[in-house]
Amino acid sequence: MSESKSTSPALPLLSDAEMHTFLVQGYHLVQTDFAPDFHAAVVRELEAVFAGGPNPGNEILERAPLLQQVYEHPRVRGALTSVLGHDYEMHAHRHCHASPPGMRGQQWHQDDVNRRHHQIWRVLAMYYPQDVTAEMGPTMILPGTQFRNAPTARMASYQTFRTQRALCVPAGTVAITHYDIWHRASPNRSERTRYMLKFLFERTHAPTQPSWNADPSQHEELLTDFNRVWLPLDNQSDAYKHRVLWMNAWQWLQGIRRDTEDSIIDHYP
Repeated sequence: MSESKSTSPALPLLSDAEMHTFLVQGYHLVQTDFAPDFHAAVVRELEAVFAGGPNPGNEILERAPLLQQVYEHPRVRGALTSVLGHDYEMHAHRHCHASPPGMRGQQWHQDDVNRRHHQIWRVLAMYYPQDVTAEMGPTMILPGTQFRNAPTARMASYQTFRTQRALCVPAGTVAITHYDIWHRASPNRSERTRYMLKFLFERTHAPTQPSWNADPSQHEELLTDFNRVWLPLDNQSDAYKHRVLWMNAWQWLQGIRRDTEDSIIDHYP
């Protein structure tokens, strides 16, 4: 369970504003600065893996060892540290999603088995070793849905959302998302296989202080700023509930044990 940890204090950590946005939107994109040849080498490793047999599932890291360098990149570690704390761990479960030409895509879904968490305990870190175009079947995410729990059967009926985002990203991008964000693969209409490496990371204990590049003098104002956010999918009731969740999570990430609505009600206008 503990294959990768972060302890360096010199990592490029997220800012208050970036953490604030992560809580609302449920994702953060990291661009690594490896040379293009590195990502091309990763693709060759993956092609060799799939040419030699079925998808290795959790064994992908052993079969494609260059991936370890991606998740040890300072920008990736800095973002993971900011969200999960300085002693986060790499989870044993991981998967290479290979989307070949003609793949029909997926339905909207949330990972795990409906054990949702409103505090930030686990994230996905999705690495793309190729430039991903709209024709290649990019991952689709629906920002702000990480706190919405919907039955899988109902989600299967959902199609296109106005605010969905296609992760058409350059090679070397790592998309760090809340574990429960709604996502799906879209159809691959290109002539190339699109690879995405999905790794899980989790915190080892509840936070006692901020683990990002925090300015405590701004935190009360940023707490109140959640009142100004309105997700396009929200009605008035959902907007209220989201703000309660964001505020509680914001305080929890700072080590403030206020886990009830009453603790933040004074911040409403």
